[in-house]
Formats: sequence, C-alpha cells, structure tokens
Amino acid sequence: MKIRFLKTAGSWREVADAARTTIRKDEGDGEPSSRWKKRILLAEHSPVRKLCFNWKWEDLPYWVSVHFVRHKFGIEHFVSTQRTDRTGEVRDGLRQDAPVVHECFANAQAVMFISRRRLCGQASKETREAWRAVVEAIREKEPEVASACVPECVYRGFCPEFKPCGYCGTEAWKKAVEAYRDVNTVSGDK
Repeated sequence: MKIRFLKTAGSWREVADAARTTIRKDEGDGEPSSRWKKRILLAEHSPVRKLCFNWKWEDLPYWVSVHFVRHKFGIEHFVSTQRTDRTGEVRDGLRQDAPVVHECFANAQAVMFISRRRLCGQASKETREAWRAVVEAIREKEPEVASACVPECVYRGFCPEFKPCGYCGTEAWKKAVEAYRDVNTVSGDK
C-alpha cells in the first residue's frame, strides 16, 4: 500500500474568519497561533470544516477500503472499480485482498472522527497502518490537525469498546491523553 497526499484546501485564516463571523466580529489579519488552532480543533467548532485534505491510497486491499468507505460524513470516496465490463477480469474470482485505488477528500472534522475509529487497537492492523499514513501526511502540512487525530480512548478518556485492546490505562495512554488535551503541544509527544 502506498499513499499520495494530493493537496490541502482551505486555510487557517479562512477558519479564523469563519469563527469570527459566528461571534459577529470583523475579519482579522494574520495567521492564528498554534494554540488557537489546537483549541478550535479540540472544540470541534464548525469552522474547522473549512480545512480539507485530499489523498490517494494505491494498492489498498479491497477489504481495508471497505472499512474506510463506511465513513460518510465530511468525506468523499472514489474507489477504483472491480466491474468486469470495465476491468476485463471476472469480478467473482477476485479475492478480498485484491488491490484497489482509493482516493478521498475530507474535512478536518471528518479526519479527526475517522481517527477515533481507525487508530483504535480494535481496528485491523492493516487499517490502522493505512490511516496512520494519512495522519502522518497531514502532520507534514498541518501538525495541529494531526495532533487532534487520536484513538477513541484518548479522545474520551476511557475505552468504550466491548472488548478493549488493553491500551487504555497504560502509561503510554496516560501520556497520549495529556498531550492531546494540552493546547500548547501539537506533536502529540510530551
């Protein structure tokens, strides 16, 4: 599986101006601080949806692609077809791990929500790896967004799963929760 980060749409200035609109203030100037970015992301206020990301997985196993297609709010999926009339291959004979190309366009709020599910220790290893690749590509462009991409147990402060993976409550989990909540850090490492 390979990932190609295609582009980022929207800017922090647009996010800040939309936030100002919601509280009846005039547009500002300049880039908001890293602390402000992290705070609005943690609050998940609607202006964060102005930041959008576009990426493409190549050679993603079909069954892993299905995990991502289940996400439908704030994200669009474009998955290469397996139709016999388009590929020349009999679809009925394809394995579940047949490679597909899966392109996505998602806003920051959707990326954070998907992270809660797909970075969880209960997600398949392959799905976690594919999603980590997305988060790391985002980290290069928007580190504050990546720092808000955490598994559900870090986001909630407890594990809601019926069969927990065992991460919740560990020292590593405690550090992750602390880093996630700290509006002065964006790396996720403390």
